[in-house]
Amino acid sequence: MRKIGNRLRGYSKWMPDNCRVVVVVDRDGDACKDLKSTLEDVCKSVGLRSRRAAGGADWQVVTRIAIEELEAWYFGDWQAVCTAFPRVSPSISSQARYRDPDAITGGTWEAFERVLQKHGYFRQGLSKVQAATAIGKHIDPARNRSHSFVVFCDTLAEAVA
Repeated sequence: MRKIGNRLRGYSKWMPDNCRVVVVVDRDGDACKDLKSTLEDVCKSVGLRSRRAAGGADWQVVTRIAIEELEAWYFGDWQAVCTAFPRVSPSISSQARYRDPDAITGGTWEAFERVLQKHGYFRQGLSKVQAATAIGKHIDPARNRSHSFVVFCDTLAEAVA
């Protein structure tokens, strides 16, 4: 978040009209509306048209929030996690605390790390990049139950249409 203004300002200086930027941030306990407003204000301050401000297809940047953290998207497609990490129990996603991926409280990445460690992975601590690379190969947007992931995917589809 500290660097977003400078990064977007840099993009605004060279971005052609047919280019789009997608900004994804973790909510991390912030109030969604406040975080979204902050991101929208940054876009405006650097002279980029956000999707919200454009009100249509003529946007340059869109902001999306992973609720609560990006790791919730993994809980949303537990089959992808099980494929990447076969010792993980397929029944995890049916447990009450994980059933709604966007409602997992108390640190989604910490919960994800605990589950993986319980099944013999990442004993020295979760390697987020390694996990993302392994799981990303198997994620199926059509079966993901995370609402914030679905919104993100819909936005990507719009961006490339």
